Amino acid sequence: MKLAKLFLYFVVMICLSACTENVPTDSVNDSALLKDIDYIAISRAAYQDKLHGFWLGQSIANWTGLVTEMDKVGTPATMPFYTDEDWGSKDLPAVWGEGVPHSDTIDFFFVEKGQPWGADDDTDIEYMYQYLHEFHQTSLLTAEQVRTGWLVHTYSEEDAPLFKKFTHSIAIKENFLWQANEQARILMAQGMLPPATSEPENNAKYMMIDAQLTTEIFGLLAPVRADIALKLSHLPIRVSAKYDAQWIAKFYITMHSLASSVDKSLTMQEQTWWLAEQASNVLPKDSYPAKMYDFIKNSYQQNADKSDWEKSRDAVYQRYQINNADGYLYNDPFGAGINFAASLVSLFYGQGDIVRTIQIGTLAGWDSDNPTATWGGLLGFMLGKKGVEQAFGQDNLSESYWIHRTRRNFPDHTPNQVGEDTFSLMAQRAIRVIDRVVVEQMQGKVDVVNNVWLIPITKG
Repeated sequence: MKLAKLFLYFVVMICLSACTENVPTDSVNDSALLKDIDYIAISRAAYQDKLHGFWLGQSIANWTGLVTEMDKVGTPATMPFYTDEDWGSKDLPAVWGEGVPHSDTIDFFFVEKGQPWGADDDTDIEYMYQYLHEFHQTSLLTAEQVRTGWLVHTYSEEDAPLFKKFTHSIAIKENFLWQANEQARILMAQGMLPPATSEPENNAKYMMIDAQLTTEIFGLLAPVRADIALKLSHLPIRVSAKYDAQWIAKFYITMHSLASSVDKSLTMQEQTWWLAEQASNVLPKDSYPAKMYDFIKNSYQQNADKSDWEKSRDAVYQRYQINNADGYLYNDPFGAGINFAASLVSLFYGQGDIVRTIQIGTLAGWDSDNPTATWGGLLGFMLGKKGVEQAFGQDNLSESYWIHRTRRNFPDHTPNQVGEDTFSLMAQRAIRVIDRVVVEQMQGKVDVVNNVWLIPITKG
């Protein structure tokens, strides 16, 4: 019966992939507006450009960070951490003994027009979640929709295609799922639904980084309203994370949501600082993520040399990997905690500069592609497409996206081009998803005449 349902879903998905969404545009009458409610107007056209910047910035950061992924995982006596002096030098092998095939130099990686940006785990699951909202024409995914989406669009370890991941490796089956996500998929294939798939008794990897890199997009699907973003992302987070890893994912989602309401008169450094301060409120005060946040923020503030980010990174290594301070128990370089700490180092010392933030994140160590992708996406959203291009001095960047590099069973939106999609089309479709979220979850309005969302917020 379960296999039959899965097959039916796949058939319907293919047949209806080009369906037109029927989104209401005015579910709130003017007479219903309450005195204690204010409305924020957000331009849909400007937001679409920002979403393009999100995908572009995230892709640059992801593929740049992949160059140094797992090169340095905290054994400085035999394998010293990278520093600024290593930028532009030859990439060293990761802990598994090999480098990546797309670059052998620690430097920014760009894909030019005519070639697609490859999907990776920092972008492909977010792509899947947006598609599930599109396909089901819903503003809130159910546990069954999440489960079936994972089974249809990700490979198992058994049916994955052959793939040559590293420079000198032979081709092996690769489903591009690791740690908590891998175990969660196994459980979903057995019939289990989230949030049970992240319960510690079912998933021993619940404290890993997985949820952070797959759910930031929910913040962008709920502009201004972080409360709604956290509602939309609850089950996707709980596919693979609980407790501290769950709270860290909520921190990043909150920053992405509030990026729509930040004061644009502030400098980029001030904007990112404000976003981080607001998001830190979702971290329980006695949790290790909250204590990490305070420690790294104070380390940055007390450091007279704001270019010396290595000082805070080394302090993170000593305090958390060696001394297990603040209730944090280091047990894996893929852990949510150590990579959250590394990400904060790049955020504070990057000072709102997307180029510098990605550079620091790439050199910082541990699972370096994930924090870089997070900040590349957030800062890319804040800058928009042209802002990202200008920041990196690039005018020939590809916008094509190859989702089938890592995932499967998606419509080909660009049959005559490389890849299956483009950042422009992805952003355009996301606007329709957000229309539904604004109306159904926020009780707001889509003003099609002025092309804005009217998003209600409580005064005070």
